[in-house]
Amino acid sequence: MFRSPSPNASFFALVVLVSVAFIWLVLPWYGSVLWAVILALLFRPLQVWLERRFGGRRSLAALVSVAACICIVVIPGVVILGALAREASALTTSISSREFDPAALLDQVRAALPPAARRALSALNLGDFGDVQSGVTSFLETASQTIATRAFTITQGTAQLFVSFGVMLYLLFFLFRDGPALAATIRRASPLSDRHTEKLIEEFEAVMRATVKGNIIIALIQGTIGGLAFAALDIGAALLWGVLMAVLSLVPAVGASLVWLPVALYLLISGQVMRGVALMLVGMLVISLIDNFLRPPLVGKGTRLPDYLVLISTVGGLTLVGVNGFVVGPLIAALFVAVWALYMHDRSSDGGLTPPPSSGP
Repeated sequence: MFRSPSPNASFFALVVLVSVAFIWLVLPWYGSVLWAVILALLFRPLQVWLERRFGGRRSLAALVSVAACICIVVIPGVVILGALAREASALTTSISSREFDPAALLDQVRAALPPAARRALSALNLGDFGDVQSGVTSFLETASQTIATRAFTITQGTAQLFVSFGVMLYLLFFLFRDGPALAATIRRASPLSDRHTEKLIEEFEAVMRATVKGNIIIALIQGTIGGLAFAALDIGAALLWGVLMAVLSLVPAVGASLVWLPVALYLLISGQVMRGVALMLVGMLVISLIDNFLRPPLVGKGTRLPDYLVLISTVGGLTLVGVNGFVVGPLIAALFVAVWALYMHDRSSDGGLTPPPSSGP
């Protein structure tokens, strides 16, 4: 699997030490590096097309590609975050002024419950809904304040965020311009054999494209449909809930239902049956079906990972490294599967692993 190491062990140790030090140095900006690589892979076809149109002038093509990324990704993202900050700030004000009172809403829900359900809640010491009311109110107020603060910070721009965007765009330019040469350098420098290096690079690119394109497409579709449904049903802060559904759709299996399902149940219990049924139908027949139909071909098949492994790796990545985890998690899982597949193949080829007997005649 590995090439023959250099006979100079001290130099090899120095290479490892310097590499670890460089990774430690770059680690605070890993998000910028990660998204520069992601955008370079996603917009690579545009860069290739521009190079042909500009007669092989790679620098000019890279500059136009970076401008396209800014127009297609960065500017719309900042506009949406600005609107999100306004809606989250308005929701925080409504909760603080009791214009929107979650405790009163929960009291209405409790009053609409049948007697048997109220007795069951009393048996669980939830009959007065006191703890639930205070918990829900505190959670909504804290969450809306956090969303408003972070979205406002991003749209206004702090020094660190400004530098992060600058690093990402600067690196993106060179990845567009020198991407093939960098990939060739990585292949030559890899301590793995040529076959293993090619396999892992191919797996990396496939997972990166499938995970990002698949998740982003699913998130945009689900968030847009959910937000439009909330707006059509006159549910407040529709953009906020739509963005939240888009973010939660990154989690397979449950995703956007964590938003629309509780709202639909509340509408049904509080007597707004038509609105509740309409939202339930949109959620089950449109939003959930989009996830069930699009996620396997866009994410699962592109990464060649089973659905359960996509779910576990995505949730684990989101837990460990935040929003970047929806890329990092499946990437690590796919590389794990690829490395072990190569290892088992090598052992089988060397006679160290006996293949299972054929079940055929």
